[in-house]
Amino acid sequence: MKKFEDSGLLVARVLMTILFITAGWGKITGYAGTAQYMQAMGVPGFLLPLVILLEFGGGLAILFGFLTRFTALFTAGFTLLTAFLFHSNFAEGVNQLMFMKNLSIAGGFLVLGLVGPGAYSIDRLIRQRVQPATAR
Repeated sequence: MKKFEDSGLLVARVLMTILFITAGWGKITGYAGTAQYMQAMGVPGFLLPLVILLEFGGGLAILFGFLTRFTALFTAGFTLLTAFLFHSNFAEGVNQLMFMKNLSIAGGFLVLGLVGPGAYSIDRLIRQRVQPATAR
């Protein structure tokens, strides 16, 4: 199984970021409605650019394996926070499922933060260039 680790991490990064890139793009194209929804949930609308940066920008960073460990750990925290802010009212139909979905996603990002992006990543290319020639 070790020989499939790098390929598996690439596939995992792709699968994990589809939701975030799509959600971030949706927030860009539906900015006013998203800000209004956030405010209705008690979250200041001025935070929306940071949410977009994390979802869309962070999603792209993880997809390409750039600053992966840091971004994955930060995204795990963000995902847990959104679970509690937006999906903790279990009396509303699907919120319990959405809450558990966020917990699962956060777990995946924690694993990615611990193991890193694998060989097929910008992080690996940077690491190779930074290492002294004698260490290679």
